[in-house]
Amino acid sequence: MSDQQKIRNMSRPEVDDLVNWAAREGWNPGLHDAELFWENDPEAFVAAELDGELIGGGAITSYNGEYGFMGFFIVRPEYRGRGLGNELWHVRRDRLINRLQPGATIGMDGVFDMQDYYAKGGFVFAHRNLRFSLDIPRDGLQPEDDKAEIKVLAEVPFEEVAAYDRGCFPAPRHRFLHAWISQPDALALGHVRNGQLCGYGVIRRCGEGCKLGPLFADSVEIARSLYIKLAAFGAGGPVFLDAPENNPAAMQLVRQFGMKEVFGCARMYLGPEPAVAHERIFGVTTFELG
Repeated sequence: MSDQQKIRNMSRPEVDDLVNWAAREGWNPGLHDAELFWENDPEAFVAAELDGELIGGGAITSYNGEYGFMGFFIVRPEYRGRGLGNELWHVRRDRLINRLQPGATIGMDGVFDMQDYYAKGGFVFAHRNLRFSLDIPRDGLQPEDDKAEIKVLAEVPFEEVAAYDRGCFPAPRHRFLHAWISQPDALALGHVRNGQLCGYGVIRRCGEGCKLGPLFADSVEIARSLYIKLAAFGAGGPVFLDAPENNPAAMQLVRQFGMKEVFGCARMYLGPEPAVAHERIFGVTTFELG
């Protein structure tokens, strides 16, 4: 066998392979992640091919050229330790830089034991995003009151949702947001007070249980009310939330519900750290697309 790998754009069926590999790695992707991620940015997926066989891949998502995100970096286990992943990672980084406006920031959520490697590639540690899990009873979580002004997010004008999201994400992502909040096997809710959107969240079914993300809210009380309503969608199984450690209110929320930490990633940036409302971020959208 040759070690001369070919790095090229990935085809749509190969994204399914990548998601299946992610499932085997224990990343627990959503049921419709492949379709949603591809629709958002089909040019984002990069394949590594060796002797005509797909052996690795990853995503280099561009949000309007204003912000980039590296994720979904996988090399099949039998091809690791040969420098193939190193080449793939650097090509992906450089390709993403070329897809963005000059000086645009790139983010990533890297596993902790790869943090030093990513630092050598120019990325600087910002904070930890920690995955928490809670088994939701079949009758859901009992709310302290039912006065929360929560409605199906589709009933909120999309422009308001997009504006709220933009305060918590480094760039506009209208195309992604449209698909994400209306995906099958999912529920999207918003908290509205005095006619103003004060937070929203999305929960989607995964191979194991459900993932809740994003969860954005003006306060821990609003985040809590959204969490309770959304968790009912995943009743009878585990619900996972990827909470940023740099928001003390997010850590307060997971403690309130007795969630168990099961995984984590280092959020790192190549370029200036984005100015977002960290105090509103109780759960990131995905580790793969930011």
